[in-house]
Amino acid sequence: MKSTRWPEASQRCSVRADERDDWMLGTAFPAARLLLVEQPLPWGSEGLRSSRFDRETALALEARGREQGVRVQAIRRPGGGPESPGRRWMLVDTRDETSRIRSGEFADDAELLELPLDAPGVADPDPIYLVCSHGRHDPCCGQRGRPVVAALAAVRPDRVWQASHLGGCRFAPTVLVLPLGLMYGRVPASSADELIAATEAGHLAEGMLRGRIGVPPAAQAALGFAHEQLATRRVRDLSLVSANTVDQATVIVRLAGPEGLFDVTVARTRVDAAGLTCAAPGPSLFVAHRPTGIAPAPQEALGT
Repeated sequence: MKSTRWPEASQRCSVRADERDDWMLGTAFPAARLLLVEQPLPWGSEGLRSSRFDRETALALEARGREQGVRVQAIRRPGGGPESPGRRWMLVDTRDETSRIRSGEFADDAELLELPLDAPGVADPDPIYLVCSHGRHDPCCGQRGRPVVAALAAVRPDRVWQASHLGGCRFAPTVLVLPLGLMYGRVPASSADELIAATEAGHLAEGMLRGRIGVPPAAQAALGFAHEQLATRRVRDLSLVSANTVDQATVIVRLAGPEGLFDVTVARTRVDAAGLTCAAPGPSLFVAHRPTGIAPAPQEALGT
């Protein structure tokens, strides 16, 4: 596997982002559905396709996933371990109306090419926790992710998985809670109990949210902001109605909640920054989605 020369520890992407206090809300990935593939053996920088899983099969799975809006992730149990005859696959849907985890087993990699991405499988009622610890993709994820894996696994050993690259390495450690679809960043190992307790109550864990996968960035930011402003932590209390771009710098996001409809104004700001990943330490930029206000929707909207 190709080796990468990473920046010195003081110049790693998560260190730079911490120093800049990069804005996290609105940084979860856009896919609402996932295919999780257990692959215990070592991963290269590209995850499943650069592991001992058959590369051509991995590429074909990813192509099918892109066509159907399904993100393919490699997962493994904490601590790795030898490959077993029966590895697990999980199909996860995070959308409100169809939220669930279904799973099964496979022995041969090519079996997954025959797996319908709406396969029935066995429904799993309990949440799972994916922790990005993909050090071959970015050292920040490996170094910062591993203690969080251990802390979560100490509480819920059967519900925690190490995951290949989840995006936003500079916000490591990243934890994705499924099927709620909540992505958290900068998660300290000391918050494992808090994160699990909030999840099992159907609540947000405060102060660590990056966003909800499958939702546009401005809407992710609006949802996080509205939970705080409306003092509601229950995830399913708020849902996205619409996101309308006013101009290049402003998005109005309409949300439905227990008290009716609300409009959140989100400002989009270009931020120049260097070293957004350890693999690309040079100058770059990102777009921050910062909510600036929330108000009840206009009366004419209430009848829609």
